[in-house]
Amino acid sequence: MSMQKEFWIKNMVCSRCLTVIKQELEKLKVIILSLELGKLIVKTDKNINPTLLSSIFKVLQSNGFEIVQNEDEMLIEKIKIILIELIVDLPLSIKVNISELLSSLLHREYKTLSKLFSKIEQTTIEKYFIKLKIEKAKELIQLKQYSFSEIAYQLDYSSINHLSRQFREIIGMSMTDYKNSESWERKFYDEII
Repeated sequence: MSMQKEFWIKNMVCSRCLTVIKQELEKLKVIILSLELGKLIVKTDKNINPTLLSSIFKVLQSNGFEIVQNEDEMLIEKIKIILIELIVDLPLSIKVNISELLSSLLHREYKTLSKLFSKIEQTTIEKYFIKLKIEKAKELIQLKQYSFSEIAYQLDYSSINHLSRQFREIIGMSMTDYKNSESWERKFYDEII
């Protein structure tokens, strides 16, 4: 009898992650029923084959991913994926507060989500989202397609001054100094905390 096994996966934050996992698992003849950011569902037999599980774990680990072990970690990964997906398509246009957005999408009170996130990640959801936006700002500066004012607009900042203050606070230099230095160090989104 055919069944399915669901895996929640840490650090899976982009479409390239999906492509890599899909290719690696297909090489092993694993039947993928669903694959999306942070979540994998595979076809299994009634008695889950330990060799199959071991192979899936190895593929994930060798590519820098981890299996989420409990519901709290799964919820944290969902929060991260939602926030990362927000900054992918610009201009960033959030019609509601992040707290309202997360509460509605995850069907939990924001206070609960916030406490859990802070406990596990040692930072707040707000600070995490700011770091994501600053990382996106660094990318936009490197592309040299937008002025600083346009970058502030793209990232939904109220003003260039607001973005500039946060940039300096997190990166330790002004946006102009960062642009001129051209020793651009960026982090992958899954490395931001």
